[in-house]
Amino acid sequence: MKATLTLADGTSFAGRSFGSEGEAAGEVVFNTSMTGYQEILTDPSYEGQLVTMTYPEIGNVGVNPEDDESLRPFVRGFIVKEYCPVPSNWRATRALHDYMKEHGVVGIEGVDTRSLVTHIRERGAQEGIISTVSRDKAELAARAQRIGGLEGKDLVRNVSCRESYRWDQGVWRMGSGFDRGGEPEFHVVAYDYGIKFNILRGLVDAGCAVTVVPAWTPAADALALEPDGVFLSNGPGDPAAVPYAADIVRQLIGRRPIFGICLGHQILALAMGGRTFKLKFGHHGGNQPVMDLTTEKVEITTQNHGFAVDADSLKGAVEVTHVNLNDRTVEGLRHREEPVFSVQYHPEASPGPHDAGYLFDRFRALMAGARG
Repeated sequence: MKATLTLADGTSFAGRSFGSEGEAAGEVVFNTSMTGYQEILTDPSYEGQLVTMTYPEIGNVGVNPEDDESLRPFVRGFIVKEYCPVPSNWRATRALHDYMKEHGVVGIEGVDTRSLVTHIRERGAQEGIISTVSRDKAELAARAQRIGGLEGKDLVRNVSCRESYRWDQGVWRMGSGFDRGGEPEFHVVAYDYGIKFNILRGLVDAGCAVTVVPAWTPAADALALEPDGVFLSNGPGDPAAVPYAADIVRQLIGRRPIFGICLGHQILALAMGGRTFKLKFGHHGGNQPVMDLTTEKVEITTQNHGFAVDADSLKGAVEVTHVNLNDRTVEGLRHREEPVFSVQYHPEASPGPHDAGYLFDRFRALMAGARG
């Protein structure tokens, strides 16, 4: 079936439908990862977005139940150059098309993704609509303009858990599957702003029992669980649109060691008096170079965010620890006086890279130090 992608500025791309038929609307972004499309589809941080893959062939390794990062896909729509309908991978249990169709994810293939990515880089991320229903470019562009951007939208409420739960599954290992972990040494309360399963597995692998709580859980309720540390998760959208999260974190600083990733990093910055801003087209992919200023070592990282922390807004006891070597944006923070730190990127990234996996051990060391 024929399909079109139409952007808010009137630019249109023709292609063919795969996955679910119908329409999908959201902010159009691109991801530069060469592998891991299933993890991308199921990352709650992509709530409200249409994702373009820059790698030309997608679907060749199929889908399997072990690689999901959440209970369902959150990507609104999927845009690829070429869809491979016949997967060839020993772990595959089904084709990507069938998986997307089951979950209502609208896809379009045959798009000139190089041209689309160039357009986004020059004009910035903007809203768009994938449609198998309408061919009226003007009408689709007008509707895309009415969607509105992600700024000011609280998308965390769409993806956070509604009730707390315990997590004890460890990382996946070749030949044995998911570890169950040994006897945990620490208890961590993880705030769910859109948390990925592999983050939880990384915490378990670092010796933690994990209690996941909704994003709006009061600080007093989290502390009543007697955690050794508090984790702030990744998630979608504008950090400034979830002021309740920053208010809660502000009450936790100095009470327990804190570790934040991605949106959790931005919320921690807001809680410590900083500001955030919208990036032109964001950082989405598995090849972002980051320097750890404390060691001067460079890590290749996986990232997925459309907002960043304003370095000039950080005052007092807050120190920038990591910077992006492409655009010098803030990639990590720490509190000089309290056991509190965060990073903008994803040390838990699957399928990789894994350069930053040491950060889970850093969190473990902070919790051990806090015990005295």
